[in-house]
Amino acid sequence: MSTRPLSQSKESPTLTELLVKSSLKGKHLLSVKNFEPSELDQVLAVAREMRIASEQNRVLKILDGVVLGIIFYEPSTRTSTSFDAAMKRVGGQTAIPNESYSSTQKGESLNDTIRTVGQYTDAIVLRHPDENAVDAAAIVSPVPIINGGNGAKEHPTQGLLDLLTIMEELGTINGLSITFVGDLRYGRTVHSLCELLRHYRVTINLCSPPSLEMPSDLTQQIQDRGQLGITSTELSTKIVSESDVIYCTRVQKERFTDLMFYEKVKDSLTVDPSVMKDAKSNMILMHPLPRNKEVTPEVDRDPRAAYFRQVSLQLYEPACFA
Repeated sequence: MSTRPLSQSKESPTLTELLVKSSLKGKHLLSVKNFEPSELDQVLAVAREMRIASEQNRVLKILDGVVLGIIFYEPSTRTSTSFDAAMKRVGGQTAIPNESYSSTQKGESLNDTIRTVGQYTDAIVLRHPDENAVDAAAIVSPVPIINGGNGAKEHPTQGLLDLLTIMEELGTINGLSITFVGDLRYGRTVHSLCELLRHYRVTINLCSPPSLEMPSDLTQQIQDRGQLGITSTELSTKIVSESDVIYCTRVQKERFTDLMFYEKVKDSLTVDPSVMKDAKSNMILMHPLPRNKEVTPEVDRDPRAAYFRQVSLQLYEPACFA
């Protein structure tokens, strides 16, 4: 792979121009609710150009000297690693305090941690189990806060990644039938993506185990927009055959106070080859990962299984907010 500097890549002027004109620089990214269509277009355009440019250049020196703080109070593989790798691929650096060995073990408050790390970095990506943590952090932070997941509420960067995945895989978002399967009550990635989909002409189907339905206020918003299709507790042949995108989610054990109920519902909706045989030939199957048994390993061989391609695009999306 070429190691030419960014300035010699024929794609780089477009990427550089997009970054210079970005209206998102220096802003907090706490929620997807405030995104305007023009800003979504910016994010998708930058991510696509990042992918093209990075295929020709291992490292793009567009954030040379910039340091990103990564503070995670919940476990993460993809989100933390993608932010770390993305910063290094664009010439920046990361500072990652280990929560197990940080001063939180001595009773330091989140606010004081944010104030401290903000002195060493140019932005902070924060994941926290408390839904209100990112808003509190943004009030005291001397640098922009990027929400890497706040409890069961939102996951803005994953939502943006998911939009990019659909666009890259199917060439459009408008006119699609998108089915969400699994834990829709606590599934923050689903909440963010459904909110972003308000800007597009889509049909949204909701398929979840009993008591893990989408929160009623979010379902009502989808219905009020005229986007609500089928709601069901079963992944029926009709739903599968009419879907352009099936988006599976893990039933999240960490969100349950009653583990007996978790055991009852955790494997109640599963996508396996028998389900995939009813799907369109150009349907894509997505999953934010990690997965348990809701998508069986046999499905990995199906070309419509897009979840690892989805993961690969996660490298480009974080850089949009540099």
